Amino acid sequence: MSENHTNQPEKKSKARTNPQAPAAGAAKIAAVSTSEGAAPSAERDAREYRLFMSLDLDNSGAILREDIEQAFISEGINLDDYRLRETAQALRRIPRGTPIDYETFCAIIRPSILLVERTLQGNVIIRDFEGFCGDIQRLYDAVLPNTSGRVAQYIPQLARVDPEQLAVAVCTIDGQRFAVGDAGVDFCVQSCCKPINYCAALELRGEAFVHAHVGREPSGRSFNEIALNDAGKPHNPLINAGAIMCSALLRQPDEVYLADRFDHIMAQWQALTGGERAKFNNAVYLSEKTTADRNFALAYFMRENKAFPPGTDLEETLEFYFQCCSIEVNAAQMATVAATLANGGICPTSGERVFSTKTVQNCLSLMYSCGMYDFSGEFAFAIGLPAKSGVGGALMIVVPNVMGICTWSPRLDKMGNSGRGIDFCKRLVEAFNFHNYDTLTGHTSKKDPRISRVQAKAESVNELIWAASKGDVGAIQRMDVRGIPLDGADYDGRTALHLAAAEGRHRLVAWLLEHGVSASPRDRWGNTPLDDAHQQRHPAVIAALERVGAVRGDSVAPLTVEPPVPDAVQATQKESEMINELIWAASMGELRAIQRMIARGADLEGADYDRRTPLHLAAAEGHVAIVKFLIDQRVGLSPRDRWGFCPLDDATRHDHPAVAALLREHGGLSGATLV
Repeated sequence: MSENHTNQPEKKSKARTNPQAPAAGAAKIAAVSTSEGAAPSAERDAREYRLFMSLDLDNSGAILREDIEQAFISEGINLDDYRLRETAQALRRIPRGTPIDYETFCAIIRPSILLVERTLQGNVIIRDFEGFCGDIQRLYDAVLPNTSGRVAQYIPQLARVDPEQLAVAVCTIDGQRFAVGDAGVDFCVQSCCKPINYCAALELRGEAFVHAHVGREPSGRSFNEIALNDAGKPHNPLINAGAIMCSALLRQPDEVYLADRFDHIMAQWQALTGGERAKFNNAVYLSEKTTADRNFALAYFMRENKAFPPGTDLEETLEFYFQCCSIEVNAAQMATVAATLANGGICPTSGERVFSTKTVQNCLSLMYSCGMYDFSGEFAFAIGLPAKSGVGGALMIVVPNVMGICTWSPRLDKMGNSGRGIDFCKRLVEAFNFHNYDTLTGHTSKKDPRISRVQAKAESVNELIWAASKGDVGAIQRMDVRGIPLDGADYDGRTALHLAAAEGRHRLVAWLLEHGVSASPRDRWGNTPLDDAHQQRHPAVIAALERVGAVRGDSVAPLTVEPPVPDAVQATQKESEMINELIWAASMGELRAIQRMIARGADLEGADYDRRTPLHLAAAEGHVAIVKFLIDQRVGLSPRDRWGFCPLDDATRHDHPAVAALLREHGGLSGATLV
């Protein structure tokens, strides 16, 4: 979803509770919070004030309850999140439409200050959650027409499930949640119980004891094959024999009744889902039990080979296994279970540690190699993520350190996996760099949802261009090896060759030309690198460019303003990792991204390698709302870029009369008369 302010509903007018609006808005906050040795005033904590100003769009000194609530919703954090309990209660006591001043805001957020700060700064794991949800919705829509396969037939109750149903749910390690389709419909977990039982067995009996009775290698055979490994043990915990063994290992030392064991595993499911109770489908359990000849045969075969620990009651163990398969959850709950595994055993929606990190590491290793029946090797190769499927149609996918995903659709392929689930996973890793080996060094066209759209734009070219402006040939060479295009352009159409030429980096200019970059790319104004070299008087660069046939463009002549236009200052490049991201956000009309950067302490008056500011780019692109926002934040209205142009010049040259009028109304000036 777009973050363009022009697509957002207009904010309601706010009564000013503070007659003196902040003197210089967010542009001045950075000076308080980032200048070495500077301290905030006695009345204001700099970090809290940045957060307040990120929501105070018109710099009136007041925000609304709705502003705070929307900030969380847009990041995928539910207001019923346990971490927001006190803050949510305080918000509910404030009537909608009532102005909230800085002091009240601080009182509301302090019980949840770190989560509030991370949310307003956009420092949750999925940076552009609304956009990510839109992508997940599109993947859902793409797989919905897939009607291949058929529901499981060998368990009568499963054969009666509506095959048309489809659900996709996501839960991140920061508790961001999204679901689409039939995500509230309960289904039986079936084999998705196997990794949970394995984890519970490891926690209860320890790794050495568990793996004295069950192996950890793919079997290379059908999931219900009557076979053991060379040591007379089940091959791994995720095939039927291994799952039956784990059910036996879950017998607690003080266990009196089988019901105690089932209560224990149901408590584990409740903890994994963040406190939501799982259900039990007795009809499926009875159906499982009456069609379980193969599982009984497996159990007797293991007993014949003395695989079970002493004292194992075979029938109780099998009944417990069938009960575990008959547990019911919905897709949203299963996504939280997967997110708990992605989060190293800590449930992101409750903060409770359910399993140890070592237990989860062992489980994910086996899910990666053995979790998808006879399709496990192909899934690991093509999808590259730990996962577990069940014949009920569920597919639990773990993106370690990022999120858990659940798909549910009852039609199964010939391997026993959900056809739509596999289709979704293939599309997922085609779109996002989630495959286990997508992190290998190299350029990729896949999206990384851990960085925002704006950050992705900034990182794709600005590092290259900034290095070029400094003449760092070695850095450019390393980028070339990584597959980064050397002719990438920034928001103004400026390339590495433009900046190398403008700064007189003749050695780098020669290297870029030798490596095939275009000699005459044109920027926003029709300016070529040869124009830059002439304007900045670099004869060696001019000679290098002319030797390869470079031409001049349609640019205007460089400005000379004498005497300097009153109140117009030359923008100064300020070294900041956020400045290029901020300028990209202004050029893209991404107000929400700018808000996040204000919360992080960005300086709205920073400038890039061409001394271009956010106001220059917002004016050049005609983003009236962004220009108005920057004016309200009291930024300087007439900074001059490398060529002496001010934002008003940009608005005029690119035919944005509304922006030009707005700048003039508030005192914006032109750098000089245009040629």
